[in-house]
Amino acid sequence: MEVVNQNIALREDRNLLVVAHLSQYLDYITGFGGLIVPLVLWLSTKDSVIGMNEHGKAIINLQLSLILYVIIGIPAILLLGAGILLLVFAGILSFVMPIVNAVKAANGEAPSHFGTIRIIS
Repeated sequence: MEVVNQNIALREDRNLLVVAHLSQYLDYITGFGGLIVPLVLWLSTKDSVIGMNEHGKAIINLQLSLILYVIIGIPAILLLGAGILLLVFAGILSFVMPIVNAVKAANGEAPSHFGTIRIIS
């Protein structure tokens, strides 16, 4: 009979939270790494790092929201150019929000959800 210890010691690792937020910039290099790397970090450390569950959900929600904005924005360009505004908004959001949330993670604050559709709650 095996006894499994269910008491996992939580640790505070703000640097890992900051790296998780800044890893979203891999989208500019690989095109998809900004979703995969934070997803792996979140799933592997959400139970052992304080705040990772909350910040990980914010990262994944932001990335999924950006994907939806682009999917909706490209065909919407044909509708009087309204999609251009949505794509510009998505571009600004994808550049600014990782920095804002990385600073908040470094200070121990909750992440910002501006412009994010909360798909994972």
